[in-house]
Amino acid sequence: MRRPLAPHTAGRFRAPGARTPVVLAVPALVAVAFLLLPLLGILARTNWGDLGTHLTSPGVLEALRLSLLVSFSALGLALLLGVPLAWLLARVSFRGKALVRSLVLLPMVLPPTVGGVALLLGFGRRGLLGPWLEDTFGIVLPFHTSGAVVAATFVAMPFLVISLEGTLAGLRPSYEETAASLGASPVRVFCTVTLPMVAPGLAAGAALTWARALGEFGATITFAGNLPGTTQTLPLQVYLLLQDSPEAATSVSLLLLVIAMAVLICLRGRWTGATTADRPARRVTAADDTGPPAAPSAAGTEEPAPATAAHRERWPLHAEVTGFNQLTLDADPGTTIAVVGPNGAGKTTLLRALLGLTPRARAALRLGDTNVTALPPHRRGVAWVPQDGALFPHLNALHNTAYGLRAHGTPRGDARRTAQQWLDRLGVGHLAHRKPAQLSGGQAQRVALARALAARPRLLLLDEPLAALDQTTRAQVRHTLRGHLAGFGGVCLIVTHDPVEAVSLADRVLVLDDGRALQDAPPAEVTRHPRSPWVARMLGRNAWPGTVTGEALALTDGGRLVIADPLPDGARALAIIAPEAVSLHIDRPTGSPRNVWPGTVRELTSAGSRLRVLVTSPEAPDLVAEITPSAALELGLADGVSVWTSVKATEVSVVTL
Repeated sequence: MRRPLAPHTAGRFRAPGARTPVVLAVPALVAVAFLLLPLLGILARTNWGDLGTHLTSPGVLEALRLSLLVSFSALGLALLLGVPLAWLLARVSFRGKALVRSLVLLPMVLPPTVGGVALLLGFGRRGLLGPWLEDTFGIVLPFHTSGAVVAATFVAMPFLVISLEGTLAGLRPSYEETAASLGASPVRVFCTVTLPMVAPGLAAGAALTWARALGEFGATITFAGNLPGTTQTLPLQVYLLLQDSPEAATSVSLLLLVIAMAVLICLRGRWTGATTADRPARRVTAADDTGPPAAPSAAGTEEPAPATAAHRERWPLHAEVTGFNQLTLDADPGTTIAVVGPNGAGKTTLLRALLGLTPRARAALRLGDTNVTALPPHRRGVAWVPQDGALFPHLNALHNTAYGLRAHGTPRGDARRTAQQWLDRLGVGHLAHRKPAQLSGGQAQRVALARALAARPRLLLLDEPLAALDQTTRAQVRHTLRGHLAGFGGVCLIVTHDPVEAVSLADRVLVLDDGRALQDAPPAEVTRHPRSPWVARMLGRNAWPGTVTGEALALTDGGRLVIADPLPDGARALAIIAPEAVSLHIDRPTGSPRNVWPGTVRELTSAGSRLRVLVTSPEAPDLVAEITPSAALELGLADGVSVWTSVKATEVSVVTL
């Protein structure tokens, strides 16, 4: 009887489809052997007994000292010049960008001796810049240690630029944009957000740059010469030792090989340029929380810090938005506006225009008595919470929350105390020392809200701030947020797809479609008379646009709907039908209904204690009805069942467009 395979043994066997094709495996193995054989040659020919003697000889030690000096100097020069260049290539669009990137890559593919000749003709005594350097500053690069540094930098800097550019390109701009909205200047954003987040890519590029500079030979000997103690680095020493002492040359080559391999092993694949923000992060769930969550403060409308004259200021909003979005927005202090609309309607574009972050739309913006139109994002006093929260992954929750306060000059201790108070109010104070990767989605979103509120902005922009929360937490945070917004001295815009958020948090609902305002009214008015099919459907209603013809509406999607409200012929209108006003029948109904269509059941979904039934018909647009489960059972409803739908004319609400 065959014994079953143990789990760990069975895991060693590959599925037939995972077997490596021989036609690929054989050339791959040959390539590995091709790369490995020269290295094995060095190991095999090394005289291990004399290794210490060879590596401690005066000439080798002097060359090693000079190599370290040149390589680290080249690394410093590459960092000074290459980091700004990488940022420019990754973040700025300009004419000739492809040419600049080609120039960066050129030293990587150019023969080193040709690179040395080019340096000689550019910086030599008879080169383009050499005479000016000598006459003005007395600097002569050829046959000088500084010339070896220039040659090593020319050859090695592309490794830093390419690695860092890839890392910067993979870094989501929302982190830097959020930091700017919290009041951080571009230099502060670069130093406190960008550089820490691209540190792995920067370290990888720096390591490769240093290793390449350490091993540079061709450009150095051509441009700087081979002078002992001045320009004779280890690679040049190997070249000389090959003629007089091959065994010593092999020992020094082994030293360079070990250094290069150590650099590559330490990188461990980071040459790809992945950032810490883009790597899969461990997210804890609510069950991972340690310690009881802090209860939100009962005085939800109080400021967490002592009130000052600055805190009591009031900032009305006036904005004229042009471009993709075209609308005028006015709001009194303390107003919360919910911005709703279909995807692509311009909701996020509106927020970014108010922040000054998009060329698609421009906002002439006045907050209080200050016209901030010409001000950069970090000086507008506009805080933004993007959809993903954009918490800085290298800072814990407390330091994230204090970031805006520190950017505005608040002392470190005061900023941390205020930040802790805001975290406590949002119910995540016990998570203050956790990094974003250790927070669940809901916890991270609450920290992002605390960070924005702590910065005390004049205008608060929230892009679906509660989308990542579960229903229970969403209700709690919504209650807390409503309390804080009630005492907020500015205006708050909330982009949302949740009708409950729009109704419970907002004083007004702004409906956008194709960049234009279709409706700007209190939530009750929008709920009773939505002027957008999308909003009506978001509220759970059937919405059919059409044109008035007599006592009926000629529907845009085909069909005819009898209405009770008299409207002028030719008027554009939107018919709104509540799902509970739709009746379903197995046979054609008789009696009062004036709107009757045959149809087919296409979907049944649960809506609390009732069922929502989607019915398609060749004579009318898709229609959603809401009935009880017992009625559905009595009618025998199922997907594909033929039914008749009926709607009374008096149950149809019509809004002119």
